[in-house]
Amino acid sequence: MGSRGRPSGAPADGPGTAPLPGRAERRRLARKVKRRRQRSALREIPVLITVAVLIALVLKTFLVQAFVIPSGSMEQTIRIEDRVLVDKLTPWFGSRPQRGDVVVFKDPGNWLQQDAAPAAEDPIGVKQVKQALTFIGLLPSADDRDLIKRVVAVGGDTVRCCGEDGRLTVNGVPLDEPYLHPGNKPSTIPFEVQVPEGRIFVLGDHRSDSADSRFHLDEKDRGTVSEEQVVGRAVVIAWPVGHWRRLEERETFAAVPDGLAGSEPALGLSHSVSQRNLNGLPGLPTPAELLLVMGVVGLSLFRGRRSHGVRS
Repeated sequence: MGSRGRPSGAPADGPGTAPLPGRAERRRLARKVKRRRQRSALREIPVLITVAVLIALVLKTFLVQAFVIPSGSMEQTIRIEDRVLVDKLTPWFGSRPQRGDVVVFKDPGNWLQQDAAPAAEDPIGVKQVKQALTFIGLLPSADDRDLIKRVVAVGGDTVRCCGEDGRLTVNGVPLDEPYLHPGNKPSTIPFEVQVPEGRIFVLGDHRSDSADSRFHLDEKDRGTVSEEQVVGRAVVIAWPVGHWRRLEERETFAAVPDGLAGSEPALGLSHSVSQRNLNGLPGLPTPAELLLVMGVVGLSLFRGRRSHGVRS
């Protein structure tokens, strides 16, 4: 009878039993717990930021990097302001550029003319912060020396333009190039180059607005690029979502036989560098592609935060 109306498990009233706290006391305790949790969260923020920076740095250096496209040399495949994800992992496993791949590579030597006016100096402090964010990949570099093009020939191949039918040929096989910018010819510059081993011959999809290998035929390496200068393979357009697509076009080169490795470069036409328009830039997935596809949506949400410019 004495326990009627008392909640189950509640202590019985009697000598030595502490009274239950009142409403005001409970509120005070709740505020104290809330303040303790807030202080704990504030202490965790630096740790979370540090972990995020380390993850961004590892991704940028070894796995995948996002690049923003500021020029039209790869239109209509890749448009201005598109974000592409570049696979930097598979080269660590010995993967080499193949015909039809879109690759990002370091400037082989004055392909990019630096004639723009120097940018104004940032205030002390802001400059250092920008340099730190650029280093970890959260801001684009102001002096990037990267370009993006499509590989049309690899070491040992003989690439020629144009054949009797007006098409580009690789090892004597004429190509149908569905990725060309509408209305563009394969090339208005005639050439014939045998690509040395360990090098690639690259062209932009917007052939009339791309300063690519054709504009360096009179140089030592006949406009070819060393495989060691390749940063990675551009796999997909990550942003905007409406432009999402895979970028490789290996089916175009499926009928091309292997070239003759180790042969001397074929004699071809030589062309001086003319005035250039700088605005011109289903197999099983590889391990890197799996990472890219799984992360493409999440990385797209960052939009321009982790982007680097590539030009041509």
